[in-house]
Amino acid sequence: MSTPEDISMNNPDRVYRVDLGTRSYDIHIQPGCLDGLGKTMRSLFPATGRCLIVSNEVVAPLYLERVRQSLESSGWDAKTCILADGEQHKTLASWNSILDAMMLAKLSRGEPVIALGGGVVGDMTGFAAASYRRGIPYVQVPTTLLAQVDSSVGGKTAINHPHGKNMIGAFYQPALVWIDPLVLSTLAPRELRAGVAELIKYGLIRDTEFFTYLQQHMQSLLTLEADTVAEVIYHSCRHKAEVVVSDETEQGVRALLNLGHTFGHAIESMTHYTQYLHGEAVALGTLMAARLSAKLGYVPKAVEGHIRELYVSCGLPVDIPKFSADAWLDAMGHDKKNVGRRIRFILLKQIGEAFVAEDVDEASVRELIASFS
Repeated sequence: MSTPEDISMNNPDRVYRVDLGTRSYDIHIQPGCLDGLGKTMRSLFPATGRCLIVSNEVVAPLYLERVRQSLESSGWDAKTCILADGEQHKTLASWNSILDAMMLAKLSRGEPVIALGGGVVGDMTGFAAASYRRGIPYVQVPTTLLAQVDSSVGGKTAINHPHGKNMIGAFYQPALVWIDPLVLSTLAPRELRAGVAELIKYGLIRDTEFFTYLQQHMQSLLTLEADTVAEVIYHSCRHKAEVVVSDETEQGVRALLNLGHTFGHAIESMTHYTQYLHGEAVALGTLMAARLSAKLGYVPKAVEGHIRELYVSCGLPVDIPKFSADAWLDAMGHDKKNVGRRIRFILLKQIGEAFVAEDVDEASVRELIASFS
């Protein structure tokens, strides 16, 4: 794994504006920008003095002190809340501990909370921000590749429920997304690979050229080569932001971002959020969606093979876990994308084009599941 010095500090700032009217915000991408967070936040919130940093027990020892010093040097009184690490802790109890910390910090309605961590920290902090005093500002400082290219952008906030992933939450946009690619140097290789699954997703649903770019540059991405890392983060954030702007609350096209998630969330739920990282589960779910797309006649069978090859090249799992068809259908029945009793699937017409399918019959799904046994 590369060190921070291996990633160039000379890359220009990459800033993308998410244009949502009064809820607009910037995604700021720059190597080394972590130390400048306090100054930018002071310009966003000139009249406030208190804030709360929410992190977890893995990220806090690495980056909490730097973020706190950046904030305090710009006049912030920064309190902290440290959570347990892992998807299994994305619970009502953890969310309530954030609310407790907000209360103890005596945050007013205009004083922000900062999510310093991966997608679990970001989702829970955003949901707490949406709920506390009926809404206070929050800032995303994502420290995993998956969070940098997906969960930190778009305003989906949530906690898990034993019956389903992200079933309790709200659409609530951040005030700022602050991405420092240098923090990826301390990311575990498995976490980095899990984030790559979300990059591949953008190529599959709307950008064939990006899929090809990832095929050609996978090794430079995995070794955190500067230009490749900056390019893929910016490109992915732009894709995510464009979709969010066109469909903020997932009434239509935003559902395409859930390619692989119907099956993937079921995998996470059936394994109690302990066996697979989110990106790994999405990768497996995408392979299932690709095979279902082929079985229904939308794409050639070779498409699944192309996706599988790319996953293998970056070390993502490709073996589908074995559960009964009844267990799969029950788990997918709790998916929040469903309409009534119909399970909605995101399928492929080709690499670079996805669509929402609401008319897949149960027999086809059972046949698909049997094909992996």
